[in-house]
Amino acid sequence: MKNNKKESRVNSSNNIHIEGIITISHRGLGSVRIKGQDDVIEIDHSFLKTACHGDTVKILLHPKKSGENQTGEVSEILRRSKKGYSGVLEKENDTYFLIPSDLRMYADIIIPSNNLNGAQIGQKIFVIITDWKDAKKAPIGKVEKVLGMPMEHNAEMEAIALEKGFNASFPIEVINEAKKIAIKGIEEIDLKNRRDVRDITTFTIDPIDAKDFDDAISFKKLLNGNYEIGIHIADVSHYVKLKTELDNEAQNRGTSVYLVDRTIPMLPEELSNGLCSLNPNVDRLTFSAIFELDINGKIYKEWFGETIIHSDKRFTYENAQKILDDKKGVFYQELSTLNIIAKKLLKKRFDEGAIMLEQDEVKFKLDDKGVPLSVYTKTRGDTNKLVEEFMLIANRSVAEYMSKKKNGVQGVFLYRIHDLPNKEKMKDLATFLKRLGYHLKLKDGVIPSEEINILIRKLEHNPLRDTVHTAIIRTMAKAIYSTKNIGHYGLGFKFYTHFTSPIRRYPDVIVHRLLKDFIEDKAIPKEKWYEYEKMSQEASSQEKEAAEAERASIKYKQVEYMSKRIGQNYEGIITGVTEWGLYIEDKETKCEGMVRMRDLKSDYYIFDKKYMSIRGQKTHKKYTLGDKVKFKVRGADMNKKTIDYELI
Repeated sequence: MKNNKKESRVNSSNNIHIEGIITISHRGLGSVRIKGQDDVIEIDHSFLKTACHGDTVKILLHPKKSGENQTGEVSEILRRSKKGYSGVLEKENDTYFLIPSDLRMYADIIIPSNNLNGAQIGQKIFVIITDWKDAKKAPIGKVEKVLGMPMEHNAEMEAIALEKGFNASFPIEVINEAKKIAIKGIEEIDLKNRRDVRDITTFTIDPIDAKDFDDAISFKKLLNGNYEIGIHIADVSHYVKLKTELDNEAQNRGTSVYLVDRTIPMLPEELSNGLCSLNPNVDRLTFSAIFELDINGKIYKEWFGETIIHSDKRFTYENAQKILDDKKGVFYQELSTLNIIAKKLLKKRFDEGAIMLEQDEVKFKLDDKGVPLSVYTKTRGDTNKLVEEFMLIANRSVAEYMSKKKNGVQGVFLYRIHDLPNKEKMKDLATFLKRLGYHLKLKDGVIPSEEINILIRKLEHNPLRDTVHTAIIRTMAKAIYSTKNIGHYGLGFKFYTHFTSPIRRYPDVIVHRLLKDFIEDKAIPKEKWYEYEKMSQEASSQEKEAAEAERASIKYKQVEYMSKRIGQNYEGIITGVTEWGLYIEDKETKCEGMVRMRDLKSDYYIFDKKYMSIRGQKTHKKYTLGDKVKFKVRGADMNKKTIDYELI
């Protein structure tokens, strides 16, 4: 059983503190990156003071020693990243303890027998730490939930979600509140001051497996030859009022979470799949951005406000795409015109500096027990891009509208911002690309977006495309929420927000409330502004946790898929070259595994960092980033979530 007993002291008389998010390695060593810099503070295991991976901490810097890396120690834990840990219940002598599945958790959690909650030895459980103030002692916890047996599909998926703070179950008071609203439905008083657009052609276009529909598009040809296009968004804030149980729960969740086999919604089903969802052939309350524009996408008029709609049709991306491809079918003319405008808008975006950052979406076909039968990547057609472009118009226009002063006063608002890339990272990217044979010049420390787009287009059918694309994305800053607008670098917009998905994102609910207040001339007191900045930070953090949960579920299923195919041969691309081995991604399934250097028995290979390759000393055989290779599956570790490959 692991615990954290060692403690030591260093002279910290300089008394300099920094704040940041701590990263813990699998060896139990910590590091904190200084915000806005590439400098990293190293933290020995003995100075972690119970800090865990992902925690926001305050670090006391140690005196800097010449020729050595800067070190420090945790002086305060400002925010815990995890509410609990999943793992297997074990017993040693008379002590029950959890062995965490998270390999970065360096201490086992002791569970008193009165806190077992019916758990049995060997079961997969979720445990909350109840006491861990002394770093010299092991943490104490209680079993929050018995999940099942290790490697069971439901147990593993639920563990991933719970570790990131997302629970599929809602408190009973939240469910009751949602049921009351759903039973009441739409009343006559709800229609007061709403623009009625029920007689205008309206439809939704969503994934085939979508359960809720945030957004609908309406289409009307005007007498002057222009088009009135409405982007109608579920009016969640009409139902989810401030300081209610529903609102508190939605704010605590921050976002819906999409794992490989399930959605964990932000709102109860009565609202997310019912009254708020823009289902076809029923009236729904919406908050809309309505534009008059021409065939080139030039906007002549815009209007924002509360509406009531009646969706005529629920399209999937696939059946809407078939109508476009066949040039016939229900609402073909409307879809075709929207598609023409969307393509013009897309071109204009890229002309104005947007960056091509689309990534393939990995999907699984599962059997009734959750075992992956196949893995595939989802392709994006014109209909996906059509919806995206009109949602972008709404988001950008709302943000620009809200940035204006009203009665000489600038109001508070929640923007979606994306900062410029770090110049050092951009320099490293340019060096990396140069080694691959692509010479992109820096301008003011940044590779111009048009140069990046040209390269991505050039690599469209090149095996290096995904590797280069991933390297570019890792260079970029992360998009976050903020009350301070700096624009959105990736999209090339000066103003941007999230307005179009309030069923699944809490920031969109906030945006709706602020927009309604702005339209109605209601001012938010300046002393309340800091609360919105705090909410924006929390929402950014929740979004990150949800994305990590989604990636973890995908990785788990990829490892499970390959674990059933040991000994089988595949073709792939070398996606990473390190001193310890080659990373290879299977061409069809995108399952990435490693060929360890020590397993390359035919020769002794030397790692060449400059050219991202390894070369055999006897045979001079060379393996380089982007090379196509044949390999077979050697092994898969479900606990470590790793796959081992062998070159053939």
